[in-house]
Amino acid sequence: MKIFVAGAAGVIGRLLLPKLLETGHEVVGMTHKEENRAFIEMCGAQVVVADVFDREAVFASIHKAQPEVVIHQLTSLSQRNFSDNSRIRIEGTRNIVDASLGAGVEQIIAQSISWAYEAGEEPATEETPLDLKALEPRIRTIEGICSLEKAVAEIPNHVILRYGMLYGQGTWYDTNGYMTEEIRQGRVTATDAVVSFLHVEDAANAAVLALNWPSGPVNIVDDEPANGLDWLSTYSDTIGAPAPNVQEGRAGWERGASNTKARMDYEWSPQYPSWRSGFARSLNVQSE
Repeated sequence: MKIFVAGAAGVIGRLLLPKLLETGHEVVGMTHKEENRAFIEMCGAQVVVADVFDREAVFASIHKAQPEVVIHQLTSLSQRNFSDNSRIRIEGTRNIVDASLGAGVEQIIAQSISWAYEAGEEPATEETPLDLKALEPRIRTIEGICSLEKAVAEIPNHVILRYGMLYGQGTWYDTNGYMTEEIRQGRVTATDAVVSFLHVEDAANAAVLALNWPSGPVNIVDDEPANGLDWLSTYSDTIGAPAPNVQEGRAGWERGASNTKARMDYEWSPQYPSWRSGFARSLNVQSE
């Protein structure tokens, strides 16, 4: 198929492009930075340099490409620009969806998150409602996710990948990533909060497999939701950081997510099934 990837040079996009090309697809990669052109061309994909907030440019790019599928992997998280990230989810996604509809695209795959669910005791499933009663500042994230998922659902075949907290190459949990440095400096407190992790390689693999999945949201997380008291101690040990400070308690929404639907219904299996071994594998590989 001909596939248009928005966010082709991002953390997931850099792994996704080669996988799509290796499986025989024709790929057009969109980036907003001219400096990413060489990487995308080196992969063997066509390049579009356009800002997702430039509605005319997005329309022109997708119309010219005439893809059968659009994969939306755009974020602004590498620089921790949460305002831009929210704008991408709302305004940027609107531009991508409208352009796709105008070009007759009938299939879209989009990146979402697995920690937007309402409060509960067990890991959230796809049937769990999103946390529409969240307070500031969390409600801004929820509103962005709701806007993204609602817009994407206008495309006939739409798969919404609710990713876990990414770790691995290029993420905040990379060897020299933002969170790794925060942990080294003892600025992260271990609590009872539960988070579902996901290696970035598994995120890219899921996006490829999702080309053959039915419409709807699906949690793409590893097999073991992680209690903060456990994972932070493990991560600290792995990077040689001091033991973290401990504080009991968690917010109700800090519950993790279940990947049962992806594993049982879609036969998806993560290469990094648990953060327990995944952290060491990922960090050791990257430091060699």
